[in-house]
Formats: sequence, C-alpha cells, structure tokens
Amino acid sequence: MSRELAKASRVRVSELTSSTDLYLGVHIAGPGLTFDISCFGLDAEERLSDDRYFVFFNQPNSPEQSIRLLGAQQGDSESFAVALPHVPDTVHKLALTATIDGDGQMSQVASGYVRIVADGTEVGRYSFTGTEFSTERAVMLADVYRRAGEWRFAAVGQGFDGGLQALLENFGGEALEEDAPVAAIPAQSPAPDATLVAVPAQPTEPVPVGVRVSLTKYTELPESPGWVQQNDNLVRATLTKGQDVLALQGSMVAYQGKADFAYEASGMLRKLVGNLTGQPLKLMRVSGEGQVFLADEACDLHLVKLEGDSFCVGSDRLLAFDANLEYEVRRIEGEGLPNGGYFTLQLSGHGTLVVKTNGIPVLLPVTPVPETFVDIQALVAWSKGAQVITTAPVRIRRSSYAGHTAQSHSLQFRGAPGNFVVVQPFEV
Repeated sequence: MSRELAKASRVRVSELTSSTDLYLGVHIAGPGLTFDISCFGLDAEERLSDDRYFVFFNQPNSPEQSIRLLGAQQGDSESFAVALPHVPDTVHKLALTATIDGDGQMSQVASGYVRIVADGTEVGRYSFTGTEFSTERAVMLADVYRRAGEWRFAAVGQGFDGGLQALLENFGGEALEEDAPVAAIPAQSPAPDATLVAVPAQPTEPVPVGVRVSLTKYTELPESPGWVQQNDNLVRATLTKGQDVLALQGSMVAYQGKADFAYEASGMLRKLVGNLTGQPLKLMRVSGEGQVFLADEACDLHLVKLEGDSFCVGSDRLLAFDANLEYEVRRIEGEGLPNGGYFTLQLSGHGTLVVKTNGIPVLLPVTPVPETFVDIQALVAWSKGAQVITTAPVRIRRSSYAGHTAQSHSLQFRGAPGNFVVVQPFEV
C-alpha cells in the first residue's frame, strides 16, 4: 500500500521499503505548460560541487550509473532509477526539481506528484497542485538524502520566482546564455550542446535549503561603492578609507567588515543653537572599510545626492550623510510660528544624505504663482532656492474637528521654476 506524504513531511526510506533500488516517478501537468525535470546530486553543503551529478535530459546518467534518467513512462512525466548503495559518499542529497520551459507560473499546475516505487510496487507518494504555489517558475519537489547513516525522503514543494537561474544559483551553478561559449564537460558526460553547466561553488556555511529558499528575496544587494537602498526602510553605506559617514546615533542595525563608531562632537556653537532651536544633531562618525546598514524605526528612507547645490531638511528628518558635506542650522522667522520661528538644517556640497519620512512623500513644485502652502508638521525638506516668505495660520472650525486646537500653521513657498518642497503624509 502506498503511503501518502504531505508537503514538508519526512520519512525514512527503510520505513517504506527494504529495497535500496528505487524508481522515482514525477508527474507534473498544466494547460499550455512545458516542464523540465532534473535531479541534482548535492554535497554536504547542499551545493552542486560536481556537475556530473546534475542529471537531466542532456546528461542522463551519473558517472557510475547510480542515478539514471529513464524518461516518461507509466503515466509519469519523467522518471529516475536510483541505486542508493552506489551513490558516492560525496553526494548527500538527490534533489528532484521542475522548471517551466517558456512562459507560465507554478500556480497554473493542474496536478502533480512524486512517487517512490520499489520492486515494482509504489510505496510512497507526495501529491501537489498549483494552489501550493504562486508566481514561482521553478520548484524543488522532493529530496532523497542521507541522515544519520541512512537514506530519507522529504516532500519539499518550494519554489523560486527567478526560475531556472535562481534554482541553479541556489545549488551553486549558473545558466549560460544560448549563444555563450559552452563550458568544457568532463569526458564521462559528453553533452556538447548543453546550455546548463554547473559552476563549482565557493565553500559556505551550511544552511538548511528550506530556510534559504524562504529568505532568498531578502538577500543583500550586490556590493557597490557609496550608498545603496537595500529596501524602503534600510540603506547601506560602503565605507572606504578617508570617506566617513555621519549618522544618527543608534541608527546602525548591522555592519560587515571593519567599522568604527565614534561620538561626533557638534561644536559649541552648533550645540548651543541646536538646544535653543530644537534642532539638535546627535551624530556618530562611522569610519573604516566595510558596509554599514542604517535604519530608524522602519521609516521610509530616501537617498538625496547633492552635486554642489544645497538642500534644507529638518534635523528630525535626517538619518545620515557623507561627512564631507557642510551643514548649518538656519532659522525661518514669521508671525504666528511656534516659539517665534522654524529651524532647519542646510546641507551643501558634493555627497549624499539620507532623509526619512513617515509614508511615501510627495514632491511639490514651487513657482512664483501660484504659491504653495505646507503644514509645518508635515514638512520634510525643500530646495535652497525656494523662498519662505511668510506664515499663514490656518483656522479650523471647532464644529468640524472637535477637540482640535482650531489653529494650525503653514509655510508659504514660492520661487523660480525648478524649486520644490517635500511633504510627508504624516503630521509629527
């Protein structure tokens, strides 16, 4: 009697059969879809360190014939014969995979299964449908792997949005372009027209493949100089010798390599002005040779690059900036403003600063006519050339907003075309 196996279930092969010669049948079908089904022989680090154990239509046998591609038969889309005693000790896992050849997604799969047959009798089956997937174009179906000196079977059912390339990269290989030179294939596995060639992987720490698959979309972006937006709420600065970064104290969430964090004195004048104006700068100087990740309470972060121009921003909206930028506190006076004025920071020079907002901001143009009015509590930044000419108290009927102070303040901006003001969808 065949044993039904659910997704993510694991079982000893010895619990299913006493035989060590297995037939692994794979069926997968979907309207208009064509699939390539393969078997990867992986090492202890779950990497394809020997491309001769990538068994697929262009390489149907492993060198010692312990893994053989049998083709479609008995209702199976593809099938493999595996002689477990003859699988080399260097191969710790056999991963059965399916990739879509052409357009389509795994969610379109109508039916599928992986079944284990021994001595002509089906002893185990893992069934699935497209409801278990979404936009994936490649999927790891099942594993036969070594554990504590015996072979086990795992129903995996996890996919990759990136398709075949993501699958190969996960196992330490890569897909070559159709017109790229074909890499040399060992004599035991002639495949002169093969387009899929594995590349030996660099040693890495072993990570459970299921975890790696689940977290692939969060992988760190490739290394590059300067600032990189890792995601909406996280930025990365690559440190080099002589190019320090000033960042809000406590904004470091991770770093790689050599990084030194030191208290950055603001100077007596800036400190005094900052305390008086409510625009204090509590900064740390980050130096070294490595990569530093910065964030602040999951605020949306934005990289702003200065190329010899100036930019005005509230100190509470500034996360970090290149240390070579000049900065100073400025005051905007106006009747009716809280405490008699509004204070901001002006940064100038060549470099990058990181501005944080609550929500996705809007960039409004500033022109002579019509003027632009912005609530102080939602104001983030503006171009230096924008002129703040006055304040305009906005009176609100108490009947419309019960409990409100009935008065808010806004700033009026105007200036030559090309100027702008940045507003966040949130009032501090």
